[in-house]
Amino acid sequence: MFHMKTASVRDLRQNFPRILEWINSGEEVTITKRNQGVARLVACSNGRKAERPMPDIAARLRRVFGKKVIPDAAMKALMDANRGAF
Repeated sequence: MFHMKTASVRDLRQNFPRILEWINSGEEVTITKRNQGVARLVACSNGRKAERPMPDIAARLRRVFGKKVIPDAAMKALMDANRGAF
């Protein structure tokens, strides 16, 4: 993990390309005015979501319920009882 960088308002105006490089490399930059933090700059996600693996629902069901199988008649009765409830 990076440590947080700081830049003054003056640095931001005069050295923006360098500060933008910090941000694009994953740094969080605190902007200061008279040695007081006034803002934090971080990279945007550009509307893209981070790639996440799809959850293995079948494995989760096996872990929770094991090898239990609901008989067809019981499942049909359960579905009929709940039809229209949701």
